[in-house]
Amino acid sequence: MDTTLQDPLVGQVLDGRYRVDARIAVGGMATVYRALDTRLDRVLALKVMHPTLAADGSFVERFIREAKSVARLAHPNVVQVFDQGTDGSYVYLAMEYVAGCTLRDVLRERGALQPRAALDILEPVLAALGAAHRAGFVHRDMKPENVLIGDDGRVKVADFGLVRSVDTVTSTTGAVLGTVSYLAPEQIEQGTADPRVDVYACGVVLYEMLTGGRPHSGDSPAQVLYKHIHEDVPPPSTLVPGLPYELDELVASATARTPDIRPQDAAALLGQVLRARAALSAEQLDALPPQALSAEHEHRDISADRTSVIPRSLTVPRLLPVNEDEDPTAAVQHTSRLDSPSVAPRRRSARPGRGLITLIAAILVVFGVGAGVWYINSGQFTKVPQLLSKTKAQAQAKLKAAGLDVKQVRFEYSDTVERGAVISTDPAAGARIRSNDSVTLVVSRGPEIVKVPDLNGVPLGRAQSKLKAAGLEPGMVNRAFSDSVPRGAVISTDPEAGIKRHAGSAIALLVSKGNPVDVPDITGDDLDDAKQELEDAGLKVIVSTEQVYSDYDKGQVAQQDPESGGKQVAEGDTVTLKLSKGPEMIEVPDVVGDSVNDATKALKDAGFQVDEDRGLLGIFGDTVRKQSVDGGEKAPKGSTITITIR
Repeated sequence: MDTTLQDPLVGQVLDGRYRVDARIAVGGMATVYRALDTRLDRVLALKVMHPTLAADGSFVERFIREAKSVARLAHPNVVQVFDQGTDGSYVYLAMEYVAGCTLRDVLRERGALQPRAALDILEPVLAALGAAHRAGFVHRDMKPENVLIGDDGRVKVADFGLVRSVDTVTSTTGAVLGTVSYLAPEQIEQGTADPRVDVYACGVVLYEMLTGGRPHSGDSPAQVLYKHIHEDVPPPSTLVPGLPYELDELVASATARTPDIRPQDAAALLGQVLRARAALSAEQLDALPPQALSAEHEHRDISADRTSVIPRSLTVPRLLPVNEDEDPTAAVQHTSRLDSPSVAPRRRSARPGRGLITLIAAILVVFGVGAGVWYINSGQFTKVPQLLSKTKAQAQAKLKAAGLDVKQVRFEYSDTVERGAVISTDPAAGARIRSNDSVTLVVSRGPEIVKVPDLNGVPLGRAQSKLKAAGLEPGMVNRAFSDSVPRGAVISTDPEAGIKRHAGSAIALLVSKGNPVDVPDITGDDLDDAKQELEDAGLKVIVSTEQVYSDYDKGQVAQQDPESGGKQVAEGDTVTLKLSKGPEMIEVPDVVGDSVNDATKALKDAGFQVDEDRGLLGIFGDTVRKQSVDGGEKAPKGSTITITIR
């Protein structure tokens, strides 16, 4: 049954722009739809948060913040985020639409992969994660469901930096087992997540690609979590005898239970993967895992079943089989390549060899290769080979062997691919291309390294411009006194001039405040005298329009900011002055005839100090007979009123 018909969003237009055409997948956090951007006329994936989560303000805020950050992460192996928005109760992400399947689909269909295929998938995944780690992102939920394999062969990582709800870990559904299977021990014990948790998850994914199963299993998530903490991931060769030692070492390094023993980030693990691949022979890379050999021997029994259930139009999408608690990552469309025009080679014919072609096509379908595509590519067309990490010479040789020419070689900087190795090709690896056509190679120059320029004595604004011109970013600005560097100019940088750093690194600047100046005390001075003294000290003066009551005469300086008392400021700094309005005059209460206690309280409440005059006759008295300022008259606030007691 087509559940799309019951979805209230299908057929609607979100934000006046995105027409929702079909539901693709449903997960615990969001639902993914295929949609059309009516402004740009392009198909994309629309990920809409479930209403229960959309009602959580803090969740939505973080969702939006991280989505905006990830949108700036431009990498060919990352599913791009185009837009984010809200429409009523709907909170959504507009993302790149990837037609193809997930790594989970491949593993369900084929089980264990050949080492070459596993590494061909792992390398672009690590390239994407490496770029993310260098940009300050941690994926936190790497698993086969988040690895998309396009129909053109490109590998992309989805769901960067998106928040996971608490019940993702505690739920007891099978989908959650698929999530907890990739959690690093420190995620479980401390809840911490740095790039090494992604490294751990990639090690588990590699194990699963090589063996067809996960390293830790159990009847509940708690059992799986316990094994992550207390048991090492076993060598893949224990399940697949004959796997090279280098692959066991890769898995062991990436899944070390102690984070410090793992590679520090995905770029470091990618380096290990490339070295391991270089150490393996073609026979080792292409060795079929046991279940693949088994399938090969039994292809006559299963080929008919495989082909009979696939006939669908290329334009009709099929909903992915996603467990209800799994989080869909991006739009993935499954289509039958056998219904394309290239299906003709599968039709019966009296021509010799046609039956053999049909048989081979069926086997290729079992292994995830479209028969029509294979048949066409066997003649006029071919595919661009995978050249990532190959040297320029190796790539040229591999292209030549495939009957392709090198059109051009471009060199670009890369933080994740070693100098001299291929970053990418145009057309991309796996792309369908005519035989004898040309391919452009993009080769790594290695990380872009620049020297920190000498900015000593350069004014701050010009120094920041020079850093940007050198490919660096102006960082934190601190200030300090200096008797040798003019005020506002750079004293030093951190790191210092001449040190090499990656392009884009932030450089801290220490800027001169000029010569230190002791602030003189000018309270009580006449304004003209105070201004002259401050200016003679190299300071500027501002007179506040606000005046205050004080013990000083009207017009004298009552307050200064900053105050004196040994405090130093920079030459040219400003001192703000407030002038006195003179003392505040307030009415004195009449306390004659009151008891001493009542009189004292009344005077203090009015703002006066109180002094008692008892003389010889008032030692034992308790009544006020006289006050120094008569009641009803005014006296300065805070002044002392003397009461005579008899």
